[in-house]
Amino acid sequence: MTADSSIMSARRTSLLGAGLVAIGPISMALYTPAMPALVEAFGTTDSAVKLTLTAYFAGFAVTQLVCGPLTDAFGRKPVTIAFLVLYLVSSVLATFAPTVEFMVFARALQGVGAAVGIAVSRAIVRDQFTGQASARIMNTIAMMLALGPAISPTIGGIVLELFGWQEVFWCMVIYGALLMVAVLVFQVETNPQPGKHHLNPRQLAINYGTLLKDPRFLAPSLLIGFGLGNLYALATVLPFILIYEVGLTPSAFGLTMIIQSGSFISGTILTGRLLRFFEARKLVPYGLSLWVVASTLMCYVTLTHEPTILTVMGPVALFTFALALVLPASFTESMAPFPHIAGSASSMLGFLQFGGGIVASLAIAALGEPILGLAFILPGMPIAGIILFLILRSQIRQPAAAE
Repeated sequence: MTADSSIMSARRTSLLGAGLVAIGPISMALYTPAMPALVEAFGTTDSAVKLTLTAYFAGFAVTQLVCGPLTDAFGRKPVTIAFLVLYLVSSVLATFAPTVEFMVFARALQGVGAAVGIAVSRAIVRDQFTGQASARIMNTIAMMLALGPAISPTIGGIVLELFGWQEVFWCMVIYGALLMVAVLVFQVETNPQPGKHHLNPRQLAINYGTLLKDPRFLAPSLLIGFGLGNLYALATVLPFILIYEVGLTPSAFGLTMIIQSGSFISGTILTGRLLRFFEARKLVPYGLSLWVVASTLMCYVTLTHEPTILTVMGPVALFTFALALVLPASFTESMAPFPHIAGSASSMLGFLQFGGGIVASLAIAALGEPILGLAFILPGMPIAGIILFLILRSQIRQPAAAE
């Protein structure tokens, strides 16, 4: 489908998609500078506070598997509105949380509400665009998808220093309310044939089974899962390393995260320019090569140097720059073959990327030491993604070779 025959313009689709996709990462990362402060506020332990982030991950990832089919069944817009209402309610609950246990519950519920953003943002693109038009829109959406967790700690750290941890959650309430208005006013229904048959358990199993057996979906999706999952896992580790080990204040930590966000912005700007001249898929090998370099550096400097802003954030910046080269083609290629189950495909894609974050976070927690996670788990994630991507890509080429 071309831009001429689309329901919404490419620009409107890009802006709405970017706003929707950002709500999940922003809600995840905005309060990461406040995590050490929450330990003192609730009189609890680091592990208990980290559990609030794991609960958010879990609510977000599992709900991904439901959001897409719901939008296939009832339409993109009404489902988006319903989940945003849940998000706003849960954000208010988190603001007034009296205990860490209540916060865990509120964050899990918040993850459920925010889950709709990723599923709908990609589905409305696939409903209307394919090819390079889709890749360009996906590049804008990818910017917000990774920029959210990159720039949110900066905002969260400043708000925490000026006001307090409750006001960090009020920022989420404000963002959710503005996004709700944008959806009500600007989003047009793009699902041409909603139907409740998409919620049939047997049909859901068939849809997800189709995706999980098809290397055309798995190859780019696992690459996204290990790449963005790694970025989300970084958000759970960096506050404790930079605040406890390097000695930064929460606001200084937030400002330091500009290194990560600036690197990703640079990558997306370069990617946007390159997409005018090259197919998105041709940028992927360059991005993956930089992943290998960034992972090697992250492991080496963590094991051989005392943690400083440079040794910690240098490899992170290189990784996020490379991520910008990989995402547009990966998003487009994972969705393109499945227009009839675009919602399910988007949901499974979201599940895999946040699932990657959960797996990495749990592995780091099992090690019990953030520095060891930075040295082994976080560099290992992109490498594992590349290996699986190459194996699955080879399976896609086999039928063509047989012909």
